[in-house]
Amino acid sequence: MREQLRARLAEVWPELDIVAEAKHGAEAVELVRQHRPDVVFLDIRMPGMTGVDAAREIAQMDVGDEGWLPEIVFITAYDQYAVEAFEQGAADYVLKPAERERLQRTVERLRKRLAARAKLEAGAPVAPDELPTGGSLQQLLHRLAGPGGAPRPAPLQWIQATVGQSIQMIPVDEVLFFISDEKYTRVQTPTVEALIRKPIKELVDEVDPQKFWQIHRSTLVAVHAIAAVTRDFRGRQIITVKGSPEKLEVSRSYTHLFKGM
Repeated sequence: MREQLRARLAEVWPELDIVAEAKHGAEAVELVRQHRPDVVFLDIRMPGMTGVDAAREIAQMDVGDEGWLPEIVFITAYDQYAVEAFEQGAADYVLKPAERERLQRTVERLRKRLAARAKLEAGAPVAPDELPTGGSLQQLLHRLAGPGGAPRPAPLQWIQATVGQSIQMIPVDEVLFFISDEKYTRVQTPTVEALIRKPIKELVDEVDPQKFWQIHRSTLVAVHAIAAVTRDFRGRQIITVKGSPEKLEVSRSYTHLFKGM
């Protein structure tokens, strides 16, 4: 499959520089961490760590506030559920075997998205189909995570968290945002600040992606709690949260969630 994909890409995207190839998902994640590519092609069915699992790890990588997550293209056998999920546009897909015509369309989309990154940095408007990978990838991964595209378990409803010297049960619907540091994740509601040991990269798979958006590698915010989005003197997007004085920064890979700003 890698040989065929490499040959087809050489035909439809000759200027593309292939920096590395991986035999399985874990190796793919490590190579992405080393090379920081603009685009990653992932086979959904890989030994050990699947392409979906690898994409989840890649989506949580620390690329810095000025960096970008790579664009992701999944290589998949025909699966109607998966194909419907891809129509969200968070990532593209190519059916096996990788036909030249279909890959050509994928390359055209990737070129537009890569060009859109420069536009976003310059503050210029971009079309919806040009938007780079980011927050909507979270929803796509939720739909693809089960075997054969099976539905995931119901979203998390309650958080068991430490508040001072006590343990409290906090309804997830009351949470304004989650922010992680090296050891703990802070759970903020309008009235309570609590701590849990679960990192954002695990929480993002457990909360409802329609209700919580990842806006930074270390931050999840409840959509209903977003009061406004402004830009600071550096041009970075800052979220004002309802019921809290806290200001949340949006990292570059997620700025298109608020493309009107």
